[in-house]
Amino acid sequence: MGFVERAQNLPELGLGVSTEYGAADAPDALNLRALRRAAPRLGAFLEVGVEVAKGLDGQATRWANAGLPTTYHFLDINLDEPEDMDPIWLAKVRQLAGVLKPAWMCGDAGLWHFGPRDRSHMLLLPPILSDASATAQAEGLVTLRGAVGLEVLPENPPGAIFLGELSLLDFFERVLERADTGMLLDCAHLAMYQRLMGRPPTDGLADFPLERIIELHVAGGSVRASGGFSWIEDDHAATILPETWEIFRYVAQRAENLKAVVVECERNPLPVCLPMMRQTAAVLRDSALSGTL
Repeated sequence: MGFVERAQNLPELGLGVSTEYGAADAPDALNLRALRRAAPRLGAFLEVGVEVAKGLDGQATRWANAGLPTTYHFLDINLDEPEDMDPIWLAKVRQLAGVLKPAWMCGDAGLWHFGPRDRSHMLLLPPILSDASATAQAEGLVTLRGAVGLEVLPENPPGAIFLGELSLLDFFERVLERADTGMLLDCAHLAMYQRLMGRPPTDGLADFPLERIIELHVAGGSVRASGGFSWIEDDHAATILPETWEIFRYVAQRAENLKAVVVECERNPLPVCLPMMRQTAAVLRDSALSGTL
């Protein structure tokens, strides 16, 4: 069964928020319980960023123990490095997934560490945008999917510099086809890339396999400049850039298998997050395919 057929069996999660270890306990962070009380439909599920060396914090554990929907967002795997999927790491992933019971796995398909996986080596860089790298990423996705028994959706990572002969969307189209999988498209990350390349926000999306997009991310970003170089910092701030909204609206109107949307505002208080989430919900309501959510 191909992925587009398998996608019919994935649950429709709706609109949710993200977290990672310790994020919800920081000062002025999003209070998940308050969100559920104030607007349960806006916080319908929780995307949990997981680094197995840290595990799950109290907030994520309580959410999972309450039987509320989750997704598992990996923060510690280089998909193009087979040695990264060692038995110890995979066993911990299965253990944590057993607690979360996620609808699927997802995560930035880039470099989460440089050299051997170690706390001192952790970072996040984009993949090399080459055909060989696309093949290696696809093979890693297939391996991880088989090892954990969940669909694994690659996400386009953020970056201030992108290397390789392919465009970002061409690269991910090859990854999706070779792994026969779906995708998490981060609209803020794509806006970052398009600006760096001097391209319109939606450039290349008309020819992209949007039927494979299962999840979308919306997040704030800040424009930075130094020495004449300008870039967008992926800081999940309160301001969502116009390019991000343009990409989100375009894809939401066309992604026929869209199941979930995450507003990444975990380090902002509820009064800041709610307007972002309500605007996201309004765009979804206005989209031709909003009934899928």
